[in-house]
Amino acid sequence: MNDFPDKVSPEQKLVQLTAEHPEYRKNYCFPSYQEGWKVLRIGEVSSLVSSSAMLAIDCEMVLCDDGMEAVVRVCVVDNNLEVKLDILVNPSKAITDYRTHITGVSKKDLEGVTSSLVDVQKSLKRILAKGKILIGQSLYRDLCALKMDYCQVIDTAYIFKYANLPTTASASLNSLCKSVLGYSVREGEPHNCLKDAEAAMNLVLAKLKHGFNDPIKVAASSVSESDALKLLAHRIPVHLPCQELCKIFSGNPSIDDKIDSRIRGEFYSTSISFNEIDELEMAFEALDGQMTKDSGGRLQKYVLMKRDNGDVVSFYVRKMVYGPQPNQFEFPKKRPQPIEDAEPKKEQVDGDQQKKKRKSKKHVNSAQVSVVE
Repeated sequence: MNDFPDKVSPEQKLVQLTAEHPEYRKNYCFPSYQEGWKVLRIGEVSSLVSSSAMLAIDCEMVLCDDGMEAVVRVCVVDNNLEVKLDILVNPSKAITDYRTHITGVSKKDLEGVTSSLVDVQKSLKRILAKGKILIGQSLYRDLCALKMDYCQVIDTAYIFKYANLPTTASASLNSLCKSVLGYSVREGEPHNCLKDAEAAMNLVLAKLKHGFNDPIKVAASSVSESDALKLLAHRIPVHLPCQELCKIFSGNPSIDDKIDSRIRGEFYSTSISFNEIDELEMAFEALDGQMTKDSGGRLQKYVLMKRDNGDVVSFYVRKMVYGPQPNQFEFPKKRPQPIEDAEPKKEQVDGDQQKKKRKSKKHVNSAQVSVVE
């Protein structure tokens, strides 16, 4: 793009914008050296910079008995919203959860389906020939499920700036459509693979037509009252029974043990419910763990728990809902403005010493993580 600045198409600039997102390197670094993965070539660089041909994709995944997700439906549309691919896929292994309430795919839908993941890879290789640009919402998840490594991508979660979200956070497809396109993809109904692909394409077309260079305020997702009384524990090793988590929380919490749909490979997530908001706040504050932030910028605790058999396991815990008030664990980014005619405080006089102490304390905290017995 630097060599051919006058020939770079608006579409290719969005490819570049995607690649410049702070989360790109982490999410789009695929294990394409592993068996079953396909690396798609993009052709001559000189012809790519002016390329404007685009395709949008969306996939639906089910959970299999090996704890891994598998693709069961793939939809692709072009920039005229013409359907280029709409195919059901047989995972060729036992399915434990069809997630019909999410995927819209049931056991009956897959009866007689013979298309495999390899068949889908071949079809995508054909329609993506000559460096066509592939579009999707959080597209890396689809590429990972498809076991395909491709760099000519536009991630609709990465090409907009958000006025009310952290820099590394991304909005949902539904929220983006409400804010950018003025309509909702779905309202309490299962995902529609084809509609989601069309929505991703419409977001890119809107970006190309109207710019949306200024930060947008994405629609806030609805929060149920019950979610406000829950903590989310995630990245929990699958060999740790969820009921063992109760012993590390104060109060009288209950654990959601229906975790089948929340398994991701070797880990799962679950929620811990409390009767009162004060009980939840006290339990989270008392929980022994190192304070960090998740990919959305939300505060969470990294917890090490020692089991009865002596094993130590780790996972993360955060609140399901954060209120508008500043969190007590966040450090102020700016110094408070001085008050005129006020007598200097000792902390201000010894400011440099206080900074060093805080920095030293922070270093110690980051180096030591307590183990919850």
